[in-house]
Parts: sequence; C-alpha cells; structure tokens
Amino acid sequence: MKDLFKALVLTQQNGQVEHHIRQLSVDDLPEGDVLVAVNYSSLNYKDCLAVAGRGKIVKRYPMVPGVDLTGDVLSSSAPDFQPGDKVLLTGWGVGERYWGGYTQQARLRSEWLISLPEGLEELKAMAIGSAGLTAMLCVMALEDQGVTPDQGTVLVTGASGGVGGVAVALLAGVASSVAAVTGDRAHDDYLYRLGAKDIVNRSELEQIAQPLEKQRWAGAVDTVGGKVLARLLAEMKYGGTVAATGLTGGADLNTTVMPFILRAVKMVGVEVTTCPIPQRKTAWARLAKELSDDLLKQIYKVISLEEVPQVGADLLAGRVNGRVVVDLRL
Repeated sequence: MKDLFKALVLTQQNGQVEHHIRQLSVDDLPEGDVLVAVNYSSLNYKDCLAVAGRGKIVKRYPMVPGVDLTGDVLSSSAPDFQPGDKVLLTGWGVGERYWGGYTQQARLRSEWLISLPEGLEELKAMAIGSAGLTAMLCVMALEDQGVTPDQGTVLVTGASGGVGGVAVALLAGVASSVAAVTGDRAHDDYLYRLGAKDIVNRSELEQIAQPLEKQRWAGAVDTVGGKVLARLLAEMKYGGTVAATGLTGGADLNTTVMPFILRAVKMVGVEVTTCPIPQRKTAWARLAKELSDDLLKQIYKVISLEEVPQVGADLLAGRVNGRVVVDLRL
C-alpha cells in the first residue's frame, strides 16, 4: 500500500462547494515533473474565497487550493531540481487551475518553481508569500518610476491586509514617510509598529472625488481599487505614481484624465501570478534582506491545515490582519 498524506480538497455538487481533509496517495496527484514534500503554505485572500466557494476563483473541481508553497524536492525529472532541494512556488494559477499547496505532497511543473533564496527560511518565505511578493513588486514599480523619499509621503491602502501590511513595512525602510489606510482603527498600533507615520481613515478616500483634489501623495500602493483608487489618483502630487494591484473595493474605476494630463500622474499595474522568473528572483532576494525577522513576526500567525476554513472565513470577515502561514507538518 502506498504511503498516504493529507490534503484539503474542494469539491462541487449542485453548485455548492464543500471542503474536506482527505487522505491521498501519490497516484492521486496531477501530472508534473517535480514531486515536493510541502512544509508550509499560506492563506491569501484568494485562497479564502476559493475555500468558501466565492468569487469563481477555482476553475475546475476537485481542487486542492493554496496559491503558495515551499518544501523539499522528493523526486524530479527536471534538470534544474534534484531531490533534497528546497523550492518555492507562488502563483501560476496554482490553487485555481492546478492543484496547490494545501497538501503534504504536491506534483508540480518545474517552470513554476524557484530555488529557495539564500538566507531565506521556509517559514519566513510563506510569511511573506504571494502577498509579500506583490508588495515588493509594487515598491519596485514605484522606484522604477522615480518615486524617491524626498518627494513626500507614500500612501498604502488596505494596509491591515497581507499585501498592504508588507508594503508598509518595506516602504518604511526606503521612504521618508508612509501613511496607511485602514477602515478599522483598532489596527492603528499594528500599523505604527510596521512603520506607518500616519493613519488615514478609509472613509476619507471613499468620498466622491473632484477631477483634481489637493495634492497629498508622492506615491501610493493601492490594493483596493474602485472609489478609493479614483480619489487617490485625484490626490496625487505632480509626477506621482500609483502602483495598483487589487480590487477588494471594486473593479470599476470612475475617474477622469485630468490627473494624467495636468499633473503627469502615472498608474502602474502590478501582477504577481505570471510575473517572469527573473523579476521574481530579484524581488525575493530583496525580500530576504529587507524584511527583518523581528518585524515579520509582528505580521504573521501559524495555523494547521484543519484550521484553514475557519480562519479563512474570519479573514474574509475582516477579523484577521497580517499574514497567515499554514504548517503542513502539523
């Protein structure tokens, strides 16, 4: 009898999504050229939607969710990876189109994987996860557009979430001033600990904007979209840049061209799922160096695979801030 391992499996029947902890064998896994013993995954907003059966995240069933994972190679027919190598995966449709990280073993495509960066432990990698990678790509996008500390305050929306929290921490190390937007002022102490110099009520940015508002921000990382992004664009300083990467506040963007043609404002889209491997490696190398362990410990908590559905529901309800790591060894 083949060795069994546990996985969180989503199924759909009569339009209803159900989740179960199941015992699987290697024969149950999909095709791939690298077999990995998964040690850690993480709980992202997209994962929560998938487990709850919301948002049409999952494209086919049955599905093992989990868009991130890290672990040890057990076997490989790919020349770039050998048994014993530690590998890292984020994105590529894993947990949506392809089986993901909520399993103790995963068979994966080698082109999705990178070697765990030097100096980065597996737990820290998953405390960072797709959310942290997205945050770093946003910071890099602002830098590429010439946003510098002497230009003024950089704003982060959705700051109590995974992407926003890491973005605040990263920007606090490279910007002169970081302002954090939150809809729950109970998170103020948490955001100040991450490095925010000022807290902005989300309700301020949800007000309908004039084509141009008072110039406030040199740069911004936006994870919300919708009305918040529209007002944010109207409040950018001359030549400022918004790195846009989320739509928790809606996919619509009702604005004008005025910020772009009268203040030379720029909006740069940041995408993490199919981000090219060289860019990923650069971002992960920076994350390993620029996010201290002490600071990161303030951002994440660790849960078991069995706890994923409940913690996911809490996250969707706004009762969880920061990052959640899933320990597959528990």
